[in-house]
Amino acid sequence: MSKISRRTFAASTAAVAASAAFGFKPALAQAYPARPVTVIVPWGAGGGTDATARIVAALLEKDLGQPFNVVNRTGGSGVVGHSAIATAQPDGYTIGMLTVEISMMHWQGLTELTPKSYTPLALMNEDPPGIQVSSSSPYKTVKELAEAIKAAPPGKFKASGTGQGGIWHLALVGWMQAMGLPANQVAWVPSNGAAPAMQDLAAGGLDLTTCSVPEARAIIEAGKARSLAIMAPARNPIFKDVPTLKEAMGIDYATGAWRGIGAPKNLPPEIATKLTAALKKVYDSAEFKDFMSNRGFGTVWGDAAHFAGFMDKGDAQMGEAMKAAGLSKA
Repeated sequence: MSKISRRTFAASTAAVAASAAFGFKPALAQAYPARPVTVIVPWGAGGGTDATARIVAALLEKDLGQPFNVVNRTGGSGVVGHSAIATAQPDGYTIGMLTVEISMMHWQGLTELTPKSYTPLALMNEDPPGIQVSSSSPYKTVKELAEAIKAAPPGKFKASGTGQGGIWHLALVGWMQAMGLPANQVAWVPSNGAAPAMQDLAAGGLDLTTCSVPEARAIIEAGKARSLAIMAPARNPIFKDVPTLKEAMGIDYATGAWRGIGAPKNLPPEIATKLTAALKKVYDSAEFKDFMSNRGFGTVWGDAAHFAGFMDKGDAQMGEAMKAAGLSKA
């Protein structure tokens, strides 16, 4: 072997060794994915999270040339699926749909998992809560409703949208706190989701709901309810006539249910970068935009760094709301 060949061989060997020390091989990262990828969804088939995961998986498969197979891992109020993502091998062949519950479950004492248990890849969807009243309600603006809530004794007004301690309950608590009111100023009536809560609102059993506007859409379009505001930094282009809380009341409070893609912690950077770039292509595609728009789902893009900060902020926000509502066991 010539001196040049020996030097080239030695340099190549050193490069491979250095790469291996970081837990990945250059050839693998370059060729990724070389086999099918599992996409774990912590919620049941047929729901909004499942539907979103399936369109993302189909478009990733189209771009990257390998099957992205959606697997529903349900149970434990989201703990089972989120745990399956966190504990998988960090090799890029198991990723999953992270949802807002990852910033709530550990406060409830259900798991030790937090947003920091993952490699964040991309934030792709957020649906803020709206504040809905029935069409027969005397309150035409959110400011009028807020003034009536402030003037009433605690518990007189009743709201719903999900179960006790769910995202829409915490949204109400956060709004009350932003107005300087006790967390229980409005009594929460647990329901099995937004649909039955909206039916109850239309029937006169509730004063307001705090579910997302897409979830309230059917009842609103039937003329049985109206949305007064959304808890978001900007208006939803699908519901352009609904103002933000900041526009309507000067209150800078925003929250919401969100969905993003994550992987186990310590995913090799090259694979993470490749997946985030592929997810950006998915997000920018007409297929994804049309799919989300047709269902009334909000679209929002956040790369890995943005998604990490977004989850950390939401985690702290949820902790404060749960403590205020007496729901935190952490």
